[in-house]
Amino acid sequence: MDEKLIIKKFIIRKLYRKRMWLHKHTNINNLPKGLSNELRISKHTKKAVEELLKEHILLSKPTHYGLEVSLNPKKIKDIEELID
Repeated sequence: MDEKLIIKKFIIRKLYRKRMWLHKHTNINNLPKGLSNELRISKHTKKAVEELLKEHILLSKPTHYGLEVSLNPKKIKDIEELID
């Protein structure tokens, strides 16, 4: 399985479990926490997050202390397909 896909699934599952939808968000730096050291340091992690943002699966919220992200409730079917 592709590393980027593994990272995407991990991030989506993590946010889904913690119910991070729309107005409940977390810092973008917290997303790779929980991954193995190899995957966390990997260049694929940043690219996976950027792809999720481009696909509008993750919503971004810029703040004065950094970028915050949450799951997009309009993409619930896509999110559940990625998790399975």
